[in-house]
Amino acid sequence: MPRTRTSAAAARAITPLQPPRSGKGAQTRARLVKAAKEIFERDGFLDARILDIAKRAKVSYGSFYHYFDSKEQIFREVADQQEALLTAPAEDDEPPAQTEYDRILQANRRYLERYRDNGKIMGVIEEVSRYDDYVNDARTKRQKHFAERAEQSIRRLQHDGAADPELDPEIAAVALGSMVARFAELWLVEEWNRYDFDRAAEQVTRLWANAIGLKRTAKPRRRQV
Repeated sequence: MPRTRTSAAAARAITPLQPPRSGKGAQTRARLVKAAKEIFERDGFLDARILDIAKRAKVSYGSFYHYFDSKEQIFREVADQQEALLTAPAEDDEPPAQTEYDRILQANRRYLERYRDNGKIMGVIEEVSRYDDYVNDARTKRQKHFAERAEQSIRRLQHDGAADPELDPEIAAVALGSMVARFAELWLVEEWNRYDFDRAAEQVTRLWANAIGLKRTAKPRRRQV
Protein backbone atom coordinates (compact mmCIF):
# COMPACT_ATOMS: atom_id res chain seq x y z
CA MET A 1 0.00 0.00 0.00
CA PRO A 2 1.57 3.33 -0.98
CA ARG A 3 1.98 6.14 1.53
CA THR A 4 -0.94 8.06 0.12
CA ARG A 5 -4.46 8.10 1.45
CA THR A 6 -6.61 5.42 -0.11
CA SER A 7 -9.77 6.96 -1.54
CA ALA A 8 -13.12 5.93 -0.12
CA ALA A 9 -14.04 4.37 -3.46
CA ALA A 10 -10.84 2.34 -3.53
CA ALA A 11 -11.39 1.24 0.05
CA ARG A 12 -14.85 -0.03 -0.80
CA ALA A 13 -13.46 -1.84 -3.85
CA ILE A 14 -11.50 -4.20 -1.59
CA THR A 15 -14.54 -6.13 -0.46
CA PRO A 16 -14.47 -9.18 1.82
CA LEU A 17 -14.79 -12.58 0.24
CA GLN A 18 -17.70 -14.74 1.35
CA PRO A 19 -16.86 -16.29 4.74
CA PRO A 20 -16.12 -20.01 4.57
CA ARG A 21 -19.14 -22.22 5.20
CA SER A 22 -17.29 -25.19 6.67
CA GLY A 23 -15.97 -25.31 10.22
CA LYS A 24 -12.51 -26.15 8.94
CA GLY A 25 -12.56 -23.19 6.57
CA ALA A 26 -13.60 -20.85 9.39
CA GLN A 27 -10.77 -22.17 11.56
CA THR A 28 -8.25 -21.64 8.77
CA ARG A 29 -9.46 -18.10 8.20
CA ALA A 30 -9.25 -17.34 11.92
CA ARG A 31 -5.74 -18.80 11.99
CA LEU A 32 -4.73 -16.53 9.12
CA VAL A 33 -6.09 -13.45 10.88
CA LYS A 34 -4.26 -14.39 14.09
CA ALA A 35 -1.04 -14.96 12.15
CA ALA A 36 -1.47 -11.67 10.29
CA LYS A 37 -1.83 -9.77 13.57
CA GLU A 38 1.44 -11.27 14.80
CA ILE A 39 3.29 -10.49 11.57
CA PHE A 40 1.96 -6.93 11.43
CA GLU A 41 3.03 -6.45 15.05
CA ARG A 42 6.50 -7.74 14.24
CA ASP A 43 7.11 -6.10 10.86
CA GLY A 44 4.63 -3.25 10.56
CA PHE A 45 2.23 -2.99 7.64
CA LEU A 46 4.56 -1.99 4.82
CA ASP A 47 7.20 -4.67 5.50
CA ALA A 48 4.78 -7.49 6.31
CA ARG A 49 4.62 -10.20 3.62
CA ILE A 50 1.76 -12.51 2.71
CA LEU A 51 4.26 -15.37 2.51
CA ASP A 52 5.19 -14.85 6.18
CA ILE A 53 1.52 -14.70 7.19
CA ALA A 54 0.80 -17.96 5.36
CA LYS A 55 3.81 -19.65 6.96
CA ARG A 56 2.81 -18.48 10.44
CA ALA A 57 -0.72 -19.81 9.86
CA LYS A 58 0.69 -23.08 8.44
CA VAL A 59 -1.11 -22.79 5.12
CA SER A 60 0.26 -22.57 1.60
CA TYR A 61 0.85 -19.22 -0.08
CA GLY A 62 -1.88 -20.02 -2.61
CA SER A 63 -4.35 -20.93 0.13
CA PHE A 64 -4.12 -17.39 1.51
CA TYR A 65 -5.91 -16.10 -1.59
CA HIS A 66 -8.78 -18.51 -1.03
CA TYR A 67 -9.66 -16.42 2.03
CA PHE A 68 -8.32 -12.93 1.31
CA ASP A 69 -7.66 -10.89 -1.81
CA SER A 70 -4.68 -8.96 -0.49
CA LYS A 71 -2.56 -7.87 2.45
CA GLU A 72 -4.75 -4.76 2.70
CA GLN A 73 -7.87 -6.84 3.13
CA ILE A 74 -6.55 -9.05 5.90
CA PHE A 75 -5.11 -6.03 7.69
CA ARG A 76 -8.53 -4.41 7.64
CA GLU A 77 -10.03 -7.50 9.24
CA VAL A 78 -7.34 -7.42 11.92
CA ALA A 79 -8.11 -3.73 12.51
CA ASP A 80 -11.86 -4.40 12.68
CA GLN A 81 -11.30 -7.08 15.34
CA GLN A 82 -9.20 -4.74 17.45
CA GLU A 83 -11.75 -1.93 17.23
CA ALA A 84 -14.49 -4.37 18.22
CA LEU A 85 -12.41 -5.46 21.21
CA LEU A 86 -11.93 -1.90 22.43
CA THR A 87 -15.65 -1.12 22.24
CA ALA A 88 -16.88 -4.44 23.66
CA PRO A 89 -18.94 -4.21 26.87
CA ALA A 90 -17.55 -5.06 30.29
CA GLU A 91 -17.07 -8.68 31.24
CA ASP A 92 -19.78 -10.28 33.34
CA ASP A 93 -17.49 -10.65 36.36
CA GLU A 94 -16.77 -6.90 36.64
CA PRO A 95 -18.00 -5.76 40.09
CA PRO A 96 -20.72 -3.09 40.23
CA ALA A 97 -19.46 0.46 40.74
CA GLN A 98 -20.23 2.05 44.10
CA THR A 99 -20.10 5.65 42.83
CA GLU A 100 -20.26 7.43 39.49
CA TYR A 101 -16.54 8.16 39.83
CA ASP A 102 -15.86 4.43 40.22
CA ARG A 103 -17.98 3.70 37.16
CA ILE A 104 -15.92 6.11 35.04
CA LEU A 105 -12.70 4.68 36.50
CA GLN A 106 -13.79 1.16 35.56
CA ALA A 107 -14.54 2.24 31.99
CA ASN A 108 -11.20 4.02 31.63
CA ARG A 109 -9.29 1.07 33.10
CA ARG A 110 -11.07 -1.33 30.75
CA TYR A 111 -10.15 0.77 27.71
CA LEU A 112 -6.55 1.29 28.79
CA GLU A 113 -6.06 -2.39 29.68
CA ARG A 114 -7.34 -3.53 26.29
CA TYR A 115 -5.25 -0.91 24.52
CA ARG A 116 -2.14 -1.89 26.52
CA ASP A 117 -2.61 -5.60 25.87
CA ASN A 118 -2.75 -4.90 22.12
CA GLY A 119 -0.38 -1.93 22.02
CA LYS A 120 1.80 -3.21 19.18
CA ILE A 121 -1.01 -3.76 16.71
CA MET A 122 -2.75 -0.56 17.85
CA GLY A 123 0.40 1.33 16.90
CA VAL A 124 0.27 -0.16 13.40
CA ILE A 125 -3.45 0.61 13.11
CA GLU A 126 -2.91 4.23 14.16
CA GLU A 127 -0.17 4.57 11.53
CA VAL A 128 -2.13 2.97 8.69
CA SER A 129 -5.24 5.01 9.56
CA ARG A 130 -3.35 8.10 8.38
CA TYR A 131 -3.43 6.93 4.77
CA ASP A 132 -6.14 4.28 4.51
CA ASP A 133 -9.74 5.51 4.59
CA TYR A 134 -11.20 2.14 5.59
CA VAL A 135 -8.95 1.81 8.66
CA ASN A 136 -9.45 5.47 9.50
CA ASP A 137 -13.23 5.04 9.32
CA ALA A 138 -13.03 2.08 11.72
CA ARG A 139 -10.91 4.15 14.11
CA THR A 140 -13.36 7.07 13.83
CA LYS A 141 -16.30 4.76 14.61
CA ARG A 142 -14.51 3.70 17.80
CA GLN A 143 -14.06 7.32 18.84
CA LYS A 144 -17.70 8.14 18.02
CA HIS A 145 -18.85 5.11 20.01
CA PHE A 146 -17.13 6.38 23.14
CA ALA A 147 -18.15 9.99 22.51
CA GLU A 148 -21.82 9.02 22.20
CA ARG A 149 -21.68 6.96 25.40
CA ALA A 150 -19.91 9.77 27.25
CA GLU A 151 -22.43 12.32 26.01
CA GLN A 152 -25.31 10.20 27.29
CA SER A 153 -23.55 9.81 30.63
CA ILE A 154 -22.89 13.55 30.99
CA ARG A 155 -26.51 14.37 30.15
CA ARG A 156 -27.70 11.88 32.74
CA LEU A 157 -25.37 13.26 35.39
CA GLN A 158 -26.51 16.81 34.63
CA HIS A 159 -30.12 15.70 34.92
CA ASP A 160 -29.34 14.14 38.31
CA GLY A 161 -27.56 17.29 39.50
CA ALA A 162 -24.19 15.52 39.71
CA ALA A 163 -22.35 17.40 36.92
CA ASP A 164 -21.83 20.99 35.76
CA PRO A 165 -25.12 22.04 34.11
CA GLU A 166 -23.35 24.69 32.00
CA LEU A 167 -21.33 22.13 30.05
CA ASP A 168 -22.23 21.30 26.45
CA PRO A 169 -22.45 17.49 26.72
CA GLU A 170 -21.55 16.85 23.08
CA ILE A 171 -18.45 19.05 23.06
CA ALA A 172 -17.32 17.79 26.47
CA ALA A 173 -17.72 14.16 25.40
CA VAL A 174 -15.65 14.60 22.24
CA ALA A 175 -12.93 16.51 24.10
CA LEU A 176 -12.69 14.03 26.97
CA GLY A 177 -12.79 11.01 24.69
CA SER A 178 -10.01 12.51 22.59
CA MET A 179 -7.96 13.07 25.73
CA VAL A 180 -8.18 9.43 26.80
CA ALA A 181 -7.54 8.07 23.30
CA ARG A 182 -4.54 10.30 22.65
CA PHE A 183 -3.11 9.63 26.10
CA ALA A 184 -3.36 5.88 25.46
CA GLU A 185 -1.52 6.27 22.16
CA LEU A 186 1.24 8.46 23.60
CA TRP A 187 1.71 6.26 26.67
CA LEU A 188 1.16 2.74 25.36
CA VAL A 189 2.33 3.04 21.74
CA GLU A 190 4.80 5.90 21.59
CA GLU A 191 6.07 5.12 25.13
CA TRP A 192 6.45 8.69 26.34
CA ASN A 193 6.89 7.41 29.85
CA ARG A 194 6.55 4.23 31.91
CA TYR A 195 3.68 5.30 34.11
CA ASP A 196 2.29 3.01 36.78
CA PHE A 197 -0.93 1.63 35.32
CA ASP A 198 -3.15 2.16 38.36
CA ARG A 199 -1.92 5.73 38.84
CA ALA A 200 -2.34 6.59 35.16
CA ALA A 201 -5.90 5.25 35.07
CA GLU A 202 -6.78 7.12 38.26
CA GLN A 203 -5.26 10.40 37.04
CA VAL A 204 -7.07 10.23 33.70
CA THR A 205 -10.31 9.57 35.56
CA ARG A 206 -9.68 12.44 37.98
CA LEU A 207 -9.19 14.78 35.00
CA TRP A 208 -12.40 13.44 33.40
CA ALA A 209 -14.40 13.88 36.61
CA ASN A 210 -13.00 17.33 37.40
CA ALA A 211 -13.71 18.51 33.85
CA ILE A 212 -17.44 17.82 34.20
CA GLY A 213 -17.65 18.96 37.83
CA LEU A 214 -18.63 15.48 39.00
CA LYS A 215 -19.65 15.16 42.60
CA ARG A 216 -17.42 12.33 43.84
CA THR A 217 -20.09 10.87 46.15
CA ALA A 218 -22.75 10.59 43.42
CA LYS A 219 -24.22 7.10 43.30
CA PRO A 220 -24.81 5.31 40.00
CA ARG A 221 -28.41 5.26 38.88
CA ARG A 222 -29.91 1.81 39.15
CA ARG A 223 -30.61 0.10 35.86
CA GLN A 224 -34.19 -0.53 34.92
CA VAL A 225 -35.00 -4.25 34.88
